[in-house]
Amino acid sequence: MVLEEFIIPVAIIVVLILSKAIKIVNEYERVVIFRLGRLSGVKGPGLFLIIPIVDTVVKIDLRVVTIDVPKQAVITKDNVTVSVDAVVYYQVIEPSKAVNEVESFRYATSMLSQTTLRDVIGQIELDDVLSKRDEINLTIQELLDASTDPWGIKVTSVTLRDVSIDDTMLRAIAKQAEAEREKRSRIILADGEFVAAEKMKDAARLYEEVPVTIKLRELQTLAEISREGNMVVVTNTTGTGEIAALTKAFANK
Repeated sequence: MVLEEFIIPVAIIVVLILSKAIKIVNEYERVVIFRLGRLSGVKGPGLFLIIPIVDTVVKIDLRVVTIDVPKQAVITKDNVTVSVDAVVYYQVIEPSKAVNEVESFRYATSMLSQTTLRDVIGQIELDDVLSKRDEINLTIQELLDASTDPWGIKVTSVTLRDVSIDDTMLRAIAKQAEAEREKRSRIILADGEFVAAEKMKDAARLYEEVPVTIKLRELQTLAEISREGNMVVVTNTTGTGEIAALTKAFANK
């Protein structure tokens, strides 16, 4: 009877100790173990044992984490105020560093993302912010990855989600685009005039070699004009007889 009274409490204590000593973590998790305050190692995944009371554990998720960087009001290099937000993806690579090197790696990474976003956008002109998003994403990712590497964190991707501009600046951009299109149209017209002038110069040289052809060209133009029934054409016919005689002479020859 005394033995049973002794065994039952011992069994209960053993069960309680085992319940505290046995730990199970998932495939995507790791546990950082501290034994009497000193780093003992990293365990997981699966089943493992710890020493209750002596060991303390910190569970770390190794899956990719998404940070929604809120809108940041930034002044670009050309003094334009824009609101930019982004999405940052990172993953814990070394759990022991993530626990020991920074107080809260999640909060630290979030704040660092906001600061880096403002710094990078502030060094770029507005046109580049709107047209070179891939390069900006890569630059922010490289800067974040270099800063978080001592924490055992890998920044896998950064994406600028939206760039907002006030209505006044939108109207200015629209005027700039309109002026750019107007400039292009004027250049095209000038190129056309230049080509036409070159052709007319070549034609003038041909007319200079055979002067009678310019009269034939005049008659051809008059014939085209005469197709309009509501027009009266008055022209000087001097030389028409000579042209007809020359044409007949050439034909007889």
